[in-house]
Amino acid sequence: MSANNANTRLRPSQGSESDESGIINERVLVLIFESIKWDIHTLCSTSSVNRKLRAIANRLLWRELCVHRAPRMVSTLANGSNNNRIGGGWHALAKLLFFCCGSESTRNFKLSRDLPGHFVKASRFSKTSGRSFLSKKCRGDLLYVSDPCEHPNPSGGGKEDDVGVYRGVFKGFLKSRTRACLIGRRVELEEKVRCPYCGAPVWSMTSARLVPKSAARRLGSHHGGLEYFVCVNGHLHGTCWLVPLSSDEDDLDLDLDDDVDGDDEDETGAHEVDDMVVSGSASSREEN
Repeated sequence: MSANNANTRLRPSQGSESDESGIINERVLVLIFESIKWDIHTLCSTSSVNRKLRAIANRLLWRELCVHRAPRMVSTLANGSNNNRIGGGWHALAKLLFFCCGSESTRNFKLSRDLPGHFVKASRFSKTSGRSFLSKKCRGDLLYVSDPCEHPNPSGGGKEDDVGVYRGVFKGFLKSRTRACLIGRRVELEEKVRCPYCGAPVWSMTSARLVPKSAARRLGSHHGGLEYFVCVNGHLHGTCWLVPLSSDEDDLDLDLDDDVDGDDEDETGAHEVDDMVVSGSASSREEN
């Protein structure tokens, strides 16, 4: 048998073996992560091992993590998108689901020192909360926003208000009324702030004067005591001063006008989230 004929006969089996090996590896990885309930820290470590694992994570594992963490929310966000793609990528959405980005001073929100970001055990994202962040002209948009993650006031000095850090994501932001409004008003992108989840440029909704009063009431803050940004991929992050309930509880219990229609629902599909909402706190772990 000639060398050429031998090479010809070997090529199909080599290619088949390589392809099959790739499929088996992906299936094994999915089964492993399913068995450990898609632990975010383990997936972060795995995706940083080499290029092959990072490519598999970017193409498959981050999406599966998001589906496991928030199935209804992810189904809604991906519905109607091309090839189930979302703005900023699945890795950015996974980070948004699990990571409180902390806060630093901006021109509209001053802190004595920065608040570090950290992973959170549980968060609740709600479409109803999201509607409270939309101006009347933009009520047709779909936005999920988390409950604020509470941080002690970094300045101390007897000031009672804690700091709330919250985050969210738009569905189909490129076609949203919010984006059209920002562009129509020729609002400039921020020079010194970037999205903590995908690294994209952001607009300040406070500077654009697109923050409705219902946002402050939903957060438990005073109107004007908050700041939030939206990036070009549709991720939202912001900070607010949380009014102590002992002194302003009655005021904060007001209805949110037509922002709420009784459709408030937990989109994460996790029982531990209900416990977190009832107790008003959740355990967290500082980022290493």
